[in-house]
Amino acid sequence: MNFTWVGENIVRTLEALGAYSLFCIQSIKLCFYPRMNLKLVLQQMEFVGNRSLGIIILAGFMVGGIFGFQLGEIFGLFGAESLIGASTGFALSRELAPIVGSFLVTARAGSAMSAELATMKVNEQIDAMKVMAVNPISYLVAPRITGAVLMMPLLSTIFVVSGVVASFIIGSIFYKVDTADFFSKIEWMMKSSDIWMGMQKSALFGFVFSTIGCYQGFITRGGAKGVGKATTNAVVTSYVTILILDFFITYMQFKGFNIFF
Repeated sequence: MNFTWVGENIVRTLEALGAYSLFCIQSIKLCFYPRMNLKLVLQQMEFVGNRSLGIIILAGFMVGGIFGFQLGEIFGLFGAESLIGASTGFALSRELAPIVGSFLVTARAGSAMSAELATMKVNEQIDAMKVMAVNPISYLVAPRITGAVLMMPLLSTIFVVSGVVASFIIGSIFYKVDTADFFSKIEWMMKSSDIWMGMQKSALFGFVFSTIGCYQGFITRGGAKGVGKATTNAVVTSYVTILILDFFITYMQFKGFNIFF
């Protein structure tokens, strides 16, 4: 049996990981370059954050409402309906807000980053920037990465707040949870570290989808078909990478290790 294709796939995968790693290292260096255009960073913060705000609030509200119904039925068996808000807030802040929020922003902003840069690549606009002595990574990539990393923790926090508000509404209307009891249980069960850990995840996931989206745009070939392929690859690869990272990050956090400090 010929297993040559296995070796070829492994080699191609390692080459792609190496190229992506070098792309990330160069991009990170330029993110801290003092001459990076602040206006471009603010534009990307607005694009990633402000334009994603509506879908984040809606998704957080819906997820929180669903949790309110599900947990209300479960806790109702033990007469502990007041734990609806605390449990919802804990689950959202630690896990669901970073994951669901990053998925939504990846589909909206990450795909747009990939499509835009891929179009510039096939139209040779990126090559033209190099001819004019403009570093395309500094001009196109670094602001996008910075904007995504800065805005994702904020969006994650808004997701959590929306979800807790929805669970409060469900708990108050359908399960007659006392308002003071609802919020006291949140204060008792949740800690600021839970929010902080979710923000850490969100920042890392923002880095992941922005770098993958930009990288796929930079390596695009083949005209319009290549643009579509790059966009699809960016979204799918970002989703898979985020899920894999989330598993290991969650393990590290529950063992007492933080991502940044």
